[in-house]
Amino acid sequence: MAEVIVGIDLGTTNSEVAVVQHGQTRVLSDETGDPILPSFVGLSSDGKLLVGRAARNQWVLAPERTIKSIKRKMGQDVKVPLADQQYQPQEISVMILKTLRDRASKALGRPIKKAVITVPAYFNDAQRQATRDAGELAGLEVVRILNEPTAAALTYDPRQQDLQRIPVYDLGGGTCDVSIVQAQQGVVEVLASHGNTQLGGDDFDELLLNRVCDSFQREHGIDLRADPVAKSRLLQAVEAAKCHLSYHSYARIDEEFIAEKNGRALHLSMEANREEFEDMIRPLLQRTLECVQRALRDAKLTPAALERVLLVGGSTRIPLVSQLLEDRLRQRPHAEVNPHLCVALGAAVQAAIIAGVEVGAVLVDITPHSLGIKCLDPDGGSSGFPFRLAPILHRNTPLPASRSELFSTVHDNQEAVDIEVYQGENPDIRRNHRIGKFRVQGLAKAPAGNQIVVHLDLNLDGVLKVSARERVTGLQKQIVIENALARYVLEERDAARARLRQLWGESGTAAEEDDADDATDAMPTLVPGPREGQRETVQARALLEKAERLLAGVRPEDKAELEGLMERLRMALTDRRWEEVTAASDQLADVLFYLEEA
Repeated sequence: MAEVIVGIDLGTTNSEVAVVQHGQTRVLSDETGDPILPSFVGLSSDGKLLVGRAARNQWVLAPERTIKSIKRKMGQDVKVPLADQQYQPQEISVMILKTLRDRASKALGRPIKKAVITVPAYFNDAQRQATRDAGELAGLEVVRILNEPTAAALTYDPRQQDLQRIPVYDLGGGTCDVSIVQAQQGVVEVLASHGNTQLGGDDFDELLLNRVCDSFQREHGIDLRADPVAKSRLLQAVEAAKCHLSYHSYARIDEEFIAEKNGRALHLSMEANREEFEDMIRPLLQRTLECVQRALRDAKLTPAALERVLLVGGSTRIPLVSQLLEDRLRQRPHAEVNPHLCVALGAAVQAAIIAGVEVGAVLVDITPHSLGIKCLDPDGGSSGFPFRLAPILHRNTPLPASRSELFSTVHDNQEAVDIEVYQGENPDIRRNHRIGKFRVQGLAKAPAGNQIVVHLDLNLDGVLKVSARERVTGLQKQIVIENALARYVLEERDAARARLRQLWGESGTAAEEDDADDATDAMPTLVPGPREGQRETVQARALLEKAERLLAGVRPEDKAELEGLMERLRMALTDRRWEEVTAASDQLADVLFYLEEA
């Protein structure tokens, strides 16, 4: 049995271990199913070693017995205190790496002795050697020290043939790093890198914490930041609210018995608004864009020379990050692979390549088209452009996905709103496809600007749940749309068949019977439970339809490969070999992606 080499992301805030096994790249979880290990090390009051979440929970109450962010000190000739002992930074990292090694050994049922470990691109030789030393002290042969942006690029295409220049924007809990990498024929090199080691998600938490504490102090005259326990609870609450705001317009912050005044318990209950939160952090994000500009300048490149933008780090889930990057680089960033985990996954891909294991890009389920609703242009008022698409779930969003956005009425005393759901990329809904519609009636009699929260929930089987809720009253209505992922393709196929019938002067009959069967599949009167191969079939048909549309414009040297993949997929569908269908679909999707980008 070949020896397994794992990939490890030794992060400032969190760390992970991943592996390629049976052709699949996955991050290994602990006993609770959590793939993330917080990079905290501590000693309990009775001298027991704590690593990960337990140490993180102890940090605020016992900082003298807890160490965090040790990565910032790697390579320095310093010692850090832990209880009554002094440790080198490498020794603290050993405890994290050993925990990850043991997690992998337990998950895989065999001893793990080799690893690829990632480091920031800006790490110097001393920092890299300190990381290698920590790995060896943890009982691991470090077969390669890998740059984090290189690892991120490997998750998308480890054997890229064409030359591509890719900016990797890494915004984690403690640091920001922007690197420009060049990839071709499996070789990925860093052209330029620039970052800020003192800027990250923790700073966003601090801003939101101060907003909450200032509000509470104005109301009750008590500063919660002065109480370590209250501050610890609030830090956890505002971090959770920050994460919630990445997907929803509002988040609740509720902490009971947070303080006491004159013998009376005080409770904290507030609502955080995404727009206000993003206004708070915008100046910090602007500083990260300076890193982007510096990296581009050092690489002697302009935005037009970039093929794709990759997002790394949990803080990149904040919608404003993608918006600012899109405005600056003129293309929407890619985050199909989980930004929390993509560095570990890329390290696993590199480890598999070193071990001689055949491996492709990390596979994820995504929505192939944007989903949103019809609305008026926000700058046009009630007489503005009436056919604007407001995207809520953007194309290439990983599945399952749940997002909500806030909208407002445009008339005083408006009693109803129509929610029309569209699929497509054009800002004009008339050039997209409507896949559902419903009306919410009985709204409160309020001035224009009555707020409506529209929520989209799309699962792996293509079932889309759309709900609209009036914020002031809680009045809500929703619909369920089956086969939302395939509806666009089915409608295009129906239109194509109609055009062909008209061209050949056919009356219908057999063709109409085929159409009726397709309509039954797309819009069943009774919703069946999931059947074997349903999702694979829907995705495969969508890819084949797309390939057929592109075939005429493909270069001769690419046409044979594309036709071969299409035939392979058709045969797998006919034989109902679902694993082969998935494999062929993945290959065809990769080819189509590069044909579209060309």
